[in-house]
Amino acid sequence: MSTQLDHLVVAARTLDEGLRWCEATLGITPGPGGRHALMGTHNRLFSLASNAFPDAYCEIIAIDPKASRPGHPRWFGLDSVDLSAGPRLVTFVARTTALDATLAALREAGVDGGRALAASRETPAGLLRWRIAVRDDGAVLWGGAMPTLIEWGDRHPAASMGASGVVLRSLALRGVPRPSIAALGLDRATFTDTTGPAIEARLGTQRGPVTLTSL
Repeated sequence: MSTQLDHLVVAARTLDEGLRWCEATLGITPGPGGRHALMGTHNRLFSLASNAFPDAYCEIIAIDPKASRPGHPRWFGLDSVDLSAGPRLVTFVARTTALDATLAALREAGVDGGRALAASRETPAGLLRWRIAVRDDGAVLWGGAMPTLIEWGDRHPAASMGASGVVLRSLALRGVPRPSIAALGLDRATFTDTTGPAIEARLGTQRGPVTLTSL
């Protein structure tokens, strides 16, 4: 089993606020996304593809004011995350082709990685389907350095994204226990024992380097 970085998750109080943050911080306007009926959220997306992370992208996500409140906590801790200072990096998503087995390995390591839920949304290219692991409390672990796990269906969203002018150079993760790292099978080079924020993503932009960090 192995997992790979899929995308970064930037949470915002509103999607308009997330769009303005993206333009001011990265110098680009994010591409279209969609609505998630399962969680009452919506998003905007843009590519972060680089040689090191060829299918990476960024998701700017917010609670959808037009959606009904779901009868369960939303993903990525959106019901409780403090966004009073503006949009920020809250976690990342790692993809796997063996979601159930990876969750079982995490349970063996003493970690609740969540339950696998089926989700989908409409896109101009057709229905996008995936399975994603969400904890019953909706929380992210270790400051977001523990990834949310996803298993894509027959299409990956990055396939329809053009270059955005922003690329992911490196991703440093801190605070994840070693047994969990082993269970994930994620590239160990991204985990570090140095001090600093739980997540540190170094980006290349047309304005120069930009570093996004979690709290």
